[in-house]
Order: sequence, then C-alpha cells, then structure tokens
Amino acid sequence: MKIIDKLNQKGIHISFEVFPPKTEAGFDKVLSATDEIAKLNPSYISVTYGAGGGTSKNTAKIASHIKDDLGVMSLAHLTCASSTREEVGEVIENLKAHGIENILALRGDIPEGMTFPDGDRFHYAYELVQEIKKHGDFCIGAACYPEGHVEQEHKEDDIRYLKQKVDSGVDFLTTQMFFDNDIHYNFLYRIREAGITVPVLPGIMPITSAAQMKRSQELSGTVFPRRFLAILDRFGSSPEAMKQAGIAYATDQIIDLLANGVNNIHIYSMNKPEIAVAIMNNLSEIIKC
Repeated sequence: MKIIDKLNQKGIHISFEVFPPKTEAGFDKVLSATDEIAKLNPSYISVTYGAGGGTSKNTAKIASHIKDDLGVMSLAHLTCASSTREEVGEVIENLKAHGIENILALRGDIPEGMTFPDGDRFHYAYELVQEIKKHGDFCIGAACYPEGHVEQEHKEDDIRYLKQKVDSGVDFLTTQMFFDNDIHYNFLYRIREAGITVPVLPGIMPITSAAQMKRSQELSGTVFPRRFLAILDRFGSSPEAMKQAGIAYATDQIIDLLANGVNNIHIYSMNKPEIAVAIMNNLSEIIKC
C-alpha cells in the first residue's frame, strides 16, 4: 500500500521515524527498537538514509523488515548529494527489488570537503524526484521547512523551489521539526496560496535533553519559543524530569494540531520506543475521536 492512499483516508494517522545504526554492531538494537515502535500500530515507519549515505544498505533492510515481518508500511529515505547518479539509480532499483513502494526524496547534507555540485550528481531534490519516477510507480515524499530552508535567504524563494519539487511528482510533504505551532499554520497558509495542495505532515521532535536541543538547533536553525526555553531552564539539569517535560511538550503540540484539523502527524522518535509509547499513551483516547 502507498502512503498517500493511507493519508487520504479518514481518521488520524500517526507515523514514526527510525534511523539505521552507524555500525553493523548496532543493527540488532535498532531492529529491536523498531519492533517495539511497530507494536503501536503506526500508519507507517520511515527509515533514514544516514549521514552521507553511509548506512544506505541498512535502510533497505530495515524498511523491508518493517513491511514484510512487522506488517507496517515503510518509507525509505533516499538522499542524493553524497552519491553519483549511477549509485542513486542502483539504490532505487534495490528498493524496488525489496518491494518498497514509498520513498522520501532528499538532497541531503553535502559531505564535508566535497566540491558540490559536480556534473555526476543531482543538484536538487526535484531532480531526484524526477529520477525516482523513471524507475517505477513509487509514492514519493519530500521535505519542507516551515521556518525556511537554512540555505535560502528569502522564504518566497524557498516556497517557489518547494512548488517546483512538488510539481515534479511529490505526493506528500513532511516538515522539518518546529516547536511553535503558529509557525506551521502560517506556513500552511503560504504554501496553499502558492498552489501546493499535497498533504503536509508536521514533523514533531520530542526534545528530552539539553544536548538534543543544541544538536537540533545546529542542524535545522529552528527557533525555540520562550515557553520551551523556560522548560529547559527549569528541568534541563534533571534528565528524567526533562524527558517527561519534553514528552509532555510534544504531546501538547500534537493535541493542538489535531484540534485544528491536522490529522496526519509524523514523530521523530529517534529510535526510542519508550518515548513513542509515552506519547501514544497520552493520546490514547484523543486519537479515537
């Protein structure tokens, strides 16, 4: 089944994200975490590609395990900045051979020290979307940035490039993490005005430690509202208290989104099934409405 078909169905759809291990030694641990998350009956589980594409082989293995062994739809991430066009084509064909129908098309981070772009690589995500479509009937997702992409100076340009990406064949979008829902609502208004009509899943990141917040800010440049900074200031020195507060904050974001008619939500669970379980327990009656 394709993710777009699920998203177009009535009801609330919650999905989670896992990432492959950096080394083969960690594979079983990641698989165990994935199995626990699958028990929550998510609409789908996405599997990241890894920094620089270094864990790409495990992406297909884990996505296949989710689909074939756990009976949950899977979404395989695919980045193109770190790979040649030929290598990207090989990865797409490998996903196809594994029966993976859903791909999240991303440019990805430019590897350190690489001259980019060069003639043998895709320069933009929309080119990757076009390439995926040449290889078969995939459901294609892509990323979007409610606060604007860090490499774009003007939000108008960011939305124009997003429209180009969607028009190339994107079926749905997933946002970068954000911590102020008003930013998401404003973003939705602006992209709908620009003619982007595909489903948009807000990406919710439960921040459960001060170190995680710092990494998130460095990677995405996201803005943390005063309300969240007060939580960090009060509970950041107590790991268990901060974990509980971070789960509560993420839950509150999701409840507000659901109350405002946003029924498709993606949670960056960071291979932590206990966090996914806690959030779903907090939503146990809400998602029945």
